[in-house]
Amino acid sequence: MTDLSALPPTSAGAGCDERPVLRERGQREVFCGLTAIVWLHRKMQDAFFLVVGSRTCAHLLQSAAGVMIFAEPRFGTAILGDRDLAGLADANDELDRLCVSLLERRPDVSTLFLVGSCPSEVIKLDLAKAAERLNAQLRPRVRVVNFSGSGIETTFTQGEDNALKCLVPEMPASNERQLLVVGGLADVIEDQFVRVFDALGIGPVNFLPARRAGTLPAVGPGTVMLPAQPFVGDTVRMLQDRGAQLLSAPYPLGAEGTTEWFRAAAKAWGVSPERFDEVTAPLIARAKAGIERHRARLEGKSLFMLPDSQLEIPLARFLQREAGMNLLEIGTPYLDRRMISTELAWLPASTVVSEGQDVERQLDRLRTAQPDLTVCGLGLANPLEAEGFATKWSIELVFTPIQGYDQAGDLAELFARPLERRARLAA
Repeated sequence: MTDLSALPPTSAGAGCDERPVLRERGQREVFCGLTAIVWLHRKMQDAFFLVVGSRTCAHLLQSAAGVMIFAEPRFGTAILGDRDLAGLADANDELDRLCVSLLERRPDVSTLFLVGSCPSEVIKLDLAKAAERLNAQLRPRVRVVNFSGSGIETTFTQGEDNALKCLVPEMPASNERQLLVVGGLADVIEDQFVRVFDALGIGPVNFLPARRAGTLPAVGPGTVMLPAQPFVGDTVRMLQDRGAQLLSAPYPLGAEGTTEWFRAAAKAWGVSPERFDEVTAPLIARAKAGIERHRARLEGKSLFMLPDSQLEIPLARFLQREAGMNLLEIGTPYLDRRMISTELAWLPASTVVSEGQDVERQLDRLRTAQPDLTVCGLGLANPLEAEGFATKWSIELVFTPIQGYDQAGDLAELFARPLERRARLAA
Protein backbone atom coordinates (compact mmCIF):
# COMPACT_ATOMS: atom_id res chain seq x y z
CA MET A 1 0.00 0.00 0.00
CA THR A 2 1.23 3.50 -0.77
CA ASP A 3 2.23 5.49 2.29
CA LEU A 4 0.28 8.75 2.32
CA SER A 5 3.13 10.56 4.03
CA ALA A 6 5.40 9.61 1.13
CA LEU A 7 3.30 11.23 -1.56
CA PRO A 8 5.16 14.07 -3.30
CA PRO A 9 3.86 17.62 -2.76
CA THR A 10 1.65 19.15 -5.45
CA SER A 11 0.98 22.73 -6.44
CA ALA A 12 -2.14 24.38 -5.10
CA GLY A 13 -3.76 24.43 -8.49
CA ALA A 14 -2.99 20.86 -9.44
CA GLY A 15 -5.80 18.39 -10.00
CA CYS A 16 -5.88 14.86 -8.68
CA ASP A 17 -4.96 13.52 -12.11
CA GLU A 18 -1.49 15.01 -11.74
CA ARG A 19 -0.44 13.09 -8.65
CA PRO A 20 -0.27 9.50 -7.39
CA VAL A 21 -3.41 7.70 -6.31
CA LEU A 22 -3.49 5.65 -3.12
CA ARG A 23 -3.83 2.05 -4.33
CA GLU A 24 -5.03 -0.59 -1.92
CA ARG A 25 -5.37 -4.33 -2.32
CA GLY A 26 -7.00 -6.25 0.49
CA GLN A 27 -10.37 -7.33 1.86
CA ARG A 28 -13.27 -5.80 -0.11
CA GLU A 29 -16.89 -5.06 0.78
CA VAL A 30 -18.85 -5.06 -2.50
CA PHE A 31 -21.85 -6.68 -4.16
CA CYS A 32 -21.22 -8.95 -7.14
CA GLY A 33 -22.00 -8.14 -10.78
CA LEU A 34 -25.30 -10.03 -10.63
CA THR A 35 -26.75 -6.93 -8.95
CA ALA A 36 -26.68 -5.07 -12.28
CA ILE A 37 -29.48 -7.35 -13.49
CA VAL A 38 -31.82 -5.49 -11.12
CA TRP A 39 -31.74 -2.34 -13.25
CA LEU A 40 -30.89 -3.93 -16.62
CA HIS A 41 -33.98 -6.17 -16.68
CA ARG A 42 -36.14 -3.10 -16.13
CA LYS A 43 -34.37 -1.20 -18.90
CA MET A 44 -34.41 -3.87 -21.64
CA GLN A 45 -38.05 -4.82 -21.85
CA ASP A 46 -37.67 -7.84 -24.14
CA ALA A 47 -34.65 -9.44 -22.44
CA PHE A 48 -34.40 -12.25 -19.91
CA PHE A 49 -31.42 -12.75 -17.59
CA LEU A 50 -30.85 -16.36 -16.57
CA VAL A 51 -28.21 -16.67 -13.84
CA VAL A 52 -26.47 -20.04 -13.69
CA GLY A 53 -25.59 -20.18 -10.02
CA SER A 54 -26.50 -21.19 -6.50
CA ARG A 55 -29.43 -20.53 -4.20
CA THR A 56 -27.40 -17.67 -2.74
CA CYS A 57 -27.41 -16.01 -6.19
CA ALA A 58 -31.19 -16.41 -6.35
CA HIS A 59 -31.66 -14.96 -2.87
CA LEU A 60 -29.47 -11.96 -3.72
CA LEU A 61 -31.51 -11.06 -6.78
CA GLN A 62 -34.83 -11.71 -5.11
CA SER A 63 -34.02 -9.49 -2.14
CA ALA A 64 -32.24 -6.76 -4.12
CA ALA A 65 -35.07 -6.43 -6.65
CA GLY A 66 -37.87 -6.65 -4.09
CA VAL A 67 -39.85 -9.02 -6.30
CA MET A 68 -43.00 -10.48 -4.82
CA ILE A 69 -43.51 -14.24 -4.86
CA PHE A 70 -46.31 -14.06 -7.44
CA ALA A 71 -44.46 -11.72 -9.84
CA GLU A 72 -42.90 -12.91 -13.09
CA PRO A 73 -39.77 -10.81 -13.49
CA ARG A 74 -37.52 -11.12 -16.51
CA PHE A 75 -34.72 -12.76 -14.57
CA GLY A 76 -34.26 -16.09 -12.83
CA THR A 77 -31.68 -18.54 -11.55
CA ALA A 78 -30.82 -21.96 -12.92
CA ILE A 79 -29.72 -23.37 -9.58
CA LEU A 80 -26.69 -25.62 -9.54
CA GLY A 81 -27.40 -28.49 -7.14
CA ASP A 82 -25.20 -31.10 -5.51
CA ARG A 83 -25.44 -33.42 -8.54
CA ASP A 84 -24.21 -30.62 -10.85
CA LEU A 85 -21.34 -29.68 -8.55
CA ALA A 86 -20.32 -33.32 -8.11
CA GLY A 87 -20.38 -33.97 -11.85
CA LEU A 88 -23.17 -36.57 -11.54
CA ALA A 89 -25.47 -34.74 -13.96
CA ASP A 90 -24.78 -33.21 -17.37
CA ALA A 91 -25.21 -29.54 -16.54
CA ASN A 92 -25.11 -28.58 -20.23
CA ASP A 93 -28.06 -30.80 -21.15
CA GLU A 94 -30.02 -29.53 -18.17
CA LEU A 95 -29.26 -25.91 -19.07
CA ASP A 96 -30.34 -26.36 -22.70
CA ARG A 97 -33.58 -28.02 -21.62
CA LEU A 98 -34.30 -25.25 -19.11
CA CYS A 99 -33.65 -22.46 -21.62
CA VAL A 100 -35.95 -23.96 -24.24
CA SER A 101 -38.68 -24.44 -21.64
CA LEU A 102 -38.25 -20.87 -20.40
CA LEU A 103 -38.54 -19.37 -23.89
CA GLU A 104 -41.63 -21.43 -24.67
CA ARG A 105 -43.24 -19.94 -21.57
CA ARG A 106 -42.02 -16.39 -22.33
CA PRO A 107 -42.55 -15.78 -26.07
CA ASP A 108 -42.02 -12.02 -25.53
CA VAL A 109 -38.29 -12.57 -24.91
CA SER A 110 -36.05 -11.76 -27.89
CA THR A 111 -32.67 -11.77 -26.11
CA LEU A 112 -31.62 -14.32 -23.51
CA PHE A 113 -28.61 -13.49 -21.34
CA LEU A 114 -26.85 -16.47 -19.80
CA VAL A 115 -25.13 -15.00 -16.74
CA GLY A 116 -22.15 -16.73 -15.15
CA SER A 117 -21.68 -16.68 -11.38
CA CYS A 118 -18.99 -17.73 -8.93
CA PRO A 119 -20.31 -21.34 -8.73
CA SER A 120 -20.65 -21.82 -12.50
CA GLU A 121 -17.17 -20.42 -13.08
CA VAL A 122 -15.64 -22.58 -10.34
CA ILE A 123 -16.94 -25.77 -11.99
CA LYS A 124 -15.84 -24.45 -15.42
CA LEU A 125 -19.28 -24.47 -17.01
CA ASP A 126 -18.73 -22.96 -20.47
CA LEU A 127 -21.67 -20.60 -21.02
CA ALA A 128 -20.15 -19.26 -24.25
CA LYS A 129 -20.47 -22.73 -25.76
CA ALA A 130 -23.96 -23.02 -24.33
CA ALA A 131 -24.91 -19.75 -26.06
CA GLU A 132 -23.54 -21.09 -29.36
CA ARG A 133 -25.58 -24.29 -29.07
CA LEU A 134 -28.76 -22.43 -28.22
CA ASN A 135 -28.27 -19.84 -30.99
CA ALA A 136 -27.98 -22.65 -33.54
CA GLN A 137 -31.34 -23.91 -32.31
CA LEU A 138 -33.25 -20.71 -31.54
CA ARG A 139 -32.15 -17.99 -33.96
CA PRO A 140 -33.47 -15.81 -35.50
CA ARG A 141 -36.40 -15.62 -33.06
CA VAL A 142 -34.17 -15.38 -29.99
CA ARG A 143 -30.61 -14.13 -29.59
CA VAL A 144 -28.60 -15.87 -26.83
CA VAL A 145 -25.54 -14.13 -25.37
CA ASN A 146 -23.51 -14.67 -22.22
CA PHE A 147 -21.53 -12.62 -19.72
CA SER A 148 -19.99 -13.01 -16.30
CA GLY A 149 -21.69 -11.59 -13.21
CA SER A 150 -19.20 -13.20 -10.84
CA GLY A 151 -18.05 -11.12 -7.90
CA ILE A 152 -14.67 -12.81 -7.63
CA GLU A 153 -12.78 -9.96 -9.29
CA THR A 154 -15.32 -7.22 -10.06
CA THR A 155 -17.58 -4.74 -8.35
CA PHE A 156 -21.32 -4.77 -8.92
CA THR A 157 -21.63 -2.02 -11.54
CA GLN A 158 -19.19 -3.87 -13.79
CA GLY A 159 -22.01 -6.36 -14.33
CA GLU A 160 -23.57 -3.77 -16.65
CA ASP A 161 -20.28 -3.31 -18.48
CA ASN A 162 -20.02 -7.08 -19.00
CA ALA A 163 -23.62 -7.27 -20.23
CA LEU A 164 -23.18 -4.44 -22.74
CA LYS A 165 -19.85 -5.85 -23.95
CA CYS A 166 -21.51 -9.05 -25.10
CA LEU A 167 -23.97 -7.01 -27.20
CA VAL A 168 -21.34 -4.98 -29.09
CA PRO A 169 -20.44 -7.80 -31.54
CA GLU A 170 -24.17 -8.13 -32.28
CA MET A 171 -24.60 -4.45 -33.22
CA PRO A 172 -25.05 -3.89 -36.97
CA ALA A 173 -22.46 -1.85 -38.85
CA SER A 174 -23.23 1.62 -40.18
CA ASN A 175 -21.26 4.67 -41.32
CA GLU A 176 -24.15 7.02 -40.52
CA ARG A 177 -23.28 9.92 -38.25
CA GLN A 178 -25.04 9.47 -34.93
CA LEU A 179 -24.63 10.13 -31.23
CA LEU A 180 -24.55 7.01 -29.08
CA VAL A 181 -25.13 7.47 -25.34
CA VAL A 182 -23.48 4.55 -23.54
CA GLY A 183 -24.63 3.39 -20.10
CA GLY A 184 -28.01 2.56 -18.62
CA LEU A 185 -30.34 5.44 -17.76
CA ALA A 186 -33.84 5.45 -16.32
CA ASP A 187 -36.45 5.92 -19.05
CA VAL A 188 -37.58 9.28 -17.62
CA ILE A 189 -34.01 10.61 -17.83
CA GLU A 190 -33.53 9.23 -21.32
CA ASP A 191 -36.68 11.07 -22.42
CA GLN A 192 -35.43 14.31 -20.86
CA PHE A 193 -32.07 13.98 -22.61
CA VAL A 194 -33.73 13.32 -25.99
CA ARG A 195 -35.74 16.55 -25.63
CA VAL A 196 -32.55 18.57 -24.97
CA PHE A 197 -30.69 16.94 -27.87
CA ASP A 198 -33.65 17.66 -30.16
CA ALA A 199 -33.73 21.30 -29.07
CA LEU A 200 -30.01 21.60 -29.82
CA GLY A 201 -30.40 19.96 -33.24
CA ILE A 202 -28.25 16.96 -32.33
CA GLY A 203 -29.18 13.63 -33.82
CA PRO A 204 -29.94 10.95 -34.53
CA VAL A 205 -29.38 9.88 -30.91
CA ASN A 206 -29.33 6.23 -29.83
CA PHE A 207 -28.81 4.61 -26.45
CA LEU A 208 -26.96 1.51 -25.30
CA PRO A 209 -28.63 -0.32 -23.65
CA ALA A 210 -31.72 0.33 -25.73
CA ARG A 211 -35.17 -0.21 -24.28
CA ARG A 212 -35.52 -3.28 -26.46
CA ALA A 213 -32.47 -5.52 -26.59
CA GLY A 214 -33.73 -7.06 -29.82
CA THR A 215 -33.26 -3.76 -31.72
CA LEU A 216 -29.64 -2.80 -31.14
CA PRO A 217 -28.30 0.50 -32.48
CA ALA A 218 -25.75 0.41 -35.28
CA VAL A 219 -22.09 1.41 -34.84
CA GLY A 220 -19.27 2.48 -37.14
CA PRO A 221 -16.89 5.32 -38.05
CA GLY A 222 -19.73 7.84 -37.99
CA THR A 223 -20.67 7.00 -34.40
CA VAL A 224 -19.79 9.53 -31.70
CA MET A 225 -19.96 8.13 -28.16
CA LEU A 226 -20.96 10.04 -25.04
CA PRO A 227 -20.72 7.84 -21.92
CA ALA A 228 -23.46 8.40 -19.34
CA GLN A 229 -21.87 6.12 -16.72
CA PRO A 230 -18.20 5.86 -15.68
CA PHE A 231 -18.27 2.07 -15.30
CA VAL A 232 -18.72 1.08 -18.97
CA GLY A 233 -15.05 1.39 -19.95
CA ASP A 234 -14.66 -2.04 -21.55
CA THR A 235 -17.79 -1.49 -23.65
CA VAL A 236 -16.46 1.88 -24.80
CA ARG A 237 -13.17 0.27 -25.86
CA MET A 238 -14.98 -2.40 -27.87
CA LEU A 239 -17.06 0.29 -29.60
CA GLN A 240 -13.88 2.20 -30.39
CA ASP A 241 -12.51 -0.98 -31.98
CA ARG A 242 -15.53 -0.83 -34.29
CA GLY A 243 -14.73 2.75 -35.29
CA ALA A 244 -16.73 4.84 -32.80
CA GLN A 245 -15.21 8.10 -31.51
CA LEU A 246 -15.20 8.91 -27.79
CA LEU A 247 -16.15 12.36 -26.47
CA SER A 248 -14.39 13.38 -23.26
CA ALA A 249 -16.76 15.01 -20.79
CA PRO A 250 -17.79 14.98 -17.15
CA TYR A 251 -20.85 12.91 -16.28
CA PRO A 252 -24.36 14.44 -16.22
CA LEU A 253 -24.59 14.87 -12.46
CA GLY A 254 -25.68 18.28 -11.18
CA ALA A 255 -26.10 21.49 -13.16
CA GLU A 256 -22.42 21.85 -14.04
CA GLY A 257 -21.74 18.25 -15.02
CA THR A 258 -24.91 17.99 -17.10
CA THR A 259 -24.16 21.25 -18.92
CA GLU A 260 -20.62 20.22 -19.83
CA TRP A 261 -21.87 16.76 -20.88
CA PHE A 262 -24.31 18.34 -23.33
CA ARG A 263 -21.70 20.89 -24.38
CA ALA A 264 -19.34 18.11 -25.51
CA ALA A 265 -22.02 16.81 -27.89
CA ALA A 266 -22.95 20.33 -28.99
CA LYS A 267 -19.35 21.09 -29.98
CA ALA A 268 -19.12 17.84 -31.95
CA TRP A 269 -22.28 18.81 -33.86
CA GLY A 270 -21.23 22.43 -34.42
CA VAL A 271 -24.01 23.97 -32.31
CA SER A 272 -23.37 27.68 -31.81
CA PRO A 273 -22.62 28.92 -28.26
CA GLU A 274 -25.61 31.25 -28.51
CA ARG A 275 -28.01 28.43 -29.35
CA PHE A 276 -26.51 26.23 -26.63
CA ASP A 277 -26.98 28.93 -23.99
CA GLU A 278 -30.53 29.64 -25.18
CA VAL A 279 -31.53 25.98 -24.75
CA THR A 280 -29.70 25.25 -21.50
CA ALA A 281 -30.07 28.52 -19.53
CA PRO A 282 -33.57 27.81 -18.12
CA LEU A 283 -32.60 24.21 -17.37
CA ILE A 284 -29.46 25.31 -15.52
CA ALA A 285 -31.46 27.84 -13.49
CA ARG A 286 -33.98 25.18 -12.48
CA ALA A 287 -31.23 22.73 -11.52
CA LYS A 288 -29.38 25.31 -9.43
CA ALA A 289 -32.59 26.24 -7.64
CA GLY A 290 -33.12 22.59 -6.75
CA ILE A 291 -29.59 22.25 -5.40
CA GLU A 292 -29.82 25.52 -3.46
CA ARG A 293 -32.67 24.14 -1.34
CA HIS A 294 -30.23 21.64 0.21
CA ARG A 295 -26.94 23.53 0.02
CA ALA A 296 -27.24 24.98 3.55
CA ARG A 297 -27.28 21.46 5.00
CA LEU A 298 -24.32 20.28 2.88
CA GLU A 299 -22.04 23.31 2.67
CA GLY A 300 -18.89 23.03 4.77
CA LYS A 301 -19.59 19.44 5.79
CA SER A 302 -16.79 16.89 5.36
CA LEU A 303 -17.21 13.80 3.17
CA PHE A 304 -15.50 10.41 3.14
CA MET A 305 -16.45 7.95 0.37
CA LEU A 306 -15.58 4.26 0.57
CA PRO A 307 -15.21 2.41 -2.77
CA ASP A 308 -18.28 0.68 -4.13
CA SER A 309 -19.74 1.68 -7.51
CA GLN A 310 -17.22 3.74 -9.58
CA LEU A 311 -19.64 6.69 -9.31
CA GLU A 312 -17.66 8.10 -6.40
CA ILE A 313 -15.44 10.60 -8.24
CA PRO A 314 -18.24 12.24 -10.31
CA LEU A 315 -20.42 12.42 -7.20
CA ALA A 316 -17.59 13.94 -5.16
CA ARG A 317 -17.04 16.55 -7.87
CA PHE A 318 -20.70 17.50 -7.73
CA LEU A 319 -20.79 17.67 -3.93
CA GLN A 320 -17.65 19.80 -3.69
CA ARG A 321 -18.21 22.20 -6.60
CA GLU A 322 -21.98 22.64 -6.42
CA ALA A 323 -22.87 21.85 -2.81
CA GLY A 324 -19.75 23.16 -1.05
CA MET A 325 -18.74 19.98 0.76
CA ASN A 326 -15.19 19.35 1.97
CA LEU A 327 -13.72 16.18 0.43
CA LEU A 328 -11.48 14.15 2.75
CA GLU A 329 -10.98 10.83 0.91
CA ILE A 330 -12.74 9.56 -2.18
CA GLY A 331 -12.38 5.84 -2.75
CA THR A 332 -13.33 4.04 -5.96
CA PRO A 333 -13.08 0.29 -6.62
CA TYR A 334 -11.41 0.80 -10.00
CA LEU A 335 -9.94 3.96 -11.51
CA ASP A 336 -10.30 4.03 -15.30
CA ARG A 337 -8.46 7.21 -16.25
CA ARG A 338 -9.80 7.22 -19.80
CA MET A 339 -13.35 7.31 -18.47
CA ILE A 340 -12.78 9.66 -15.54
CA SER A 341 -9.99 12.06 -16.56
CA THR A 342 -12.17 15.20 -16.74
CA GLU A 343 -13.80 14.48 -13.39
CA LEU A 344 -10.49 13.68 -11.73
CA ALA A 345 -8.97 16.98 -12.83
CA TRP A 346 -11.86 18.88 -11.23
CA LEU A 347 -11.28 17.53 -7.72
CA PRO A 348 -9.27 19.71 -5.28
CA ALA A 349 -5.60 18.82 -4.96
CA SER A 350 -6.07 18.34 -1.21
CA THR A 351 -8.42 15.38 -1.72
CA VAL A 352 -7.04 11.89 -1.20
CA VAL A 353 -8.19 9.59 -4.02
CA SER A 354 -7.89 5.86 -3.37
CA GLU A 355 -8.33 2.93 -5.75
CA GLY A 356 -9.26 -0.54 -4.58
CA GLN A 357 -9.96 -1.50 -1.01
CA ASP A 358 -8.38 -2.65 2.19
CA VAL A 359 -11.36 -2.33 4.50
CA GLU A 360 -9.58 -2.24 7.85
CA ARG A 361 -7.06 0.39 6.78
CA GLN A 362 -9.76 2.56 5.24
CA LEU A 363 -11.86 2.31 8.37
CA ASP A 364 -8.86 3.35 10.44
CA ARG A 365 -8.46 6.47 8.29
CA LEU A 366 -12.19 7.11 8.49
CA ARG A 367 -12.14 7.02 12.28
CA THR A 368 -9.19 9.37 12.34
CA ALA A 369 -10.82 11.80 9.90
CA GLN A 370 -14.24 11.83 11.67
CA PRO A 371 -16.19 13.03 8.61
CA ASP A 372 -19.65 14.55 8.82
CA LEU A 373 -20.92 12.12 6.18
CA THR A 374 -19.67 8.72 5.04
CA VAL A 375 -20.83 7.10 1.78
CA CYS A 376 -20.39 3.33 1.89
CA GLY A 377 -21.90 -0.05 1.07
CA LEU A 378 -24.77 -1.63 2.98
CA GLY A 379 -22.49 -4.00 4.85
CA LEU A 380 -20.59 -1.15 6.50
CA ALA A 381 -23.37 1.40 7.02
CA ASN A 382 -25.06 -0.05 10.11
CA PRO A 383 -21.81 -0.73 12.03
CA LEU A 384 -20.63 2.80 11.27
CA GLU A 385 -23.98 4.26 12.34
CA ALA A 386 -23.55 2.37 15.63
CA GLU A 387 -20.19 4.12 16.04
CA GLY A 388 -21.85 7.51 15.61
CA PHE A 389 -21.14 8.20 11.91
CA ALA A 390 -23.80 9.57 9.57
CA THR A 391 -23.86 7.30 6.51
CA LYS A 392 -25.33 7.16 3.02
CA TRP A 393 -25.88 3.86 1.20
CA SER A 394 -23.89 4.06 -2.02
CA ILE A 395 -26.04 1.47 -3.81
CA GLU A 396 -29.04 3.81 -3.60
CA LEU A 397 -27.16 6.19 -5.91
CA VAL A 398 -27.16 3.51 -8.61
CA PHE A 399 -30.81 2.50 -8.27
CA THR A 400 -32.12 6.10 -8.12
CA PRO A 401 -32.50 8.39 -11.18
CA ILE A 402 -29.89 11.07 -10.45
CA GLN A 403 -28.62 12.22 -13.87
CA GLY A 404 -29.67 15.41 -15.61
CA TYR A 405 -30.97 18.87 -14.81
CA ASP A 406 -34.33 17.89 -13.35
CA GLN A 407 -32.73 15.42 -10.94
CA ALA A 408 -30.00 17.77 -9.62
CA GLY A 409 -32.04 18.82 -6.59
CA ASP A 410 -33.01 15.21 -5.86
CA LEU A 411 -29.33 14.24 -6.00
CA ALA A 412 -28.39 16.91 -3.46
CA GLU A 413 -31.28 15.82 -1.23
CA LEU A 414 -30.01 12.23 -1.15
CA PHE A 415 -26.88 13.45 0.64
CA ALA A 416 -28.63 16.07 2.76
CA ARG A 417 -31.15 13.56 4.12
CA PRO A 418 -28.82 11.60 6.46
CA LEU A 419 -27.38 14.87 7.81
CA GLU A 420 -30.89 16.17 8.40
CA ARG A 421 -31.83 12.95 10.17
CA ARG A 422 -28.74 13.14 12.38
CA ALA A 423 -29.49 16.78 13.26
CA ARG A 424 -33.06 15.94 14.26
CA LEU A 425 -31.97 13.03 16.43
CA ALA A 426 -29.44 15.26 18.18
CA ALA A 427 -32.01 18.02 18.84
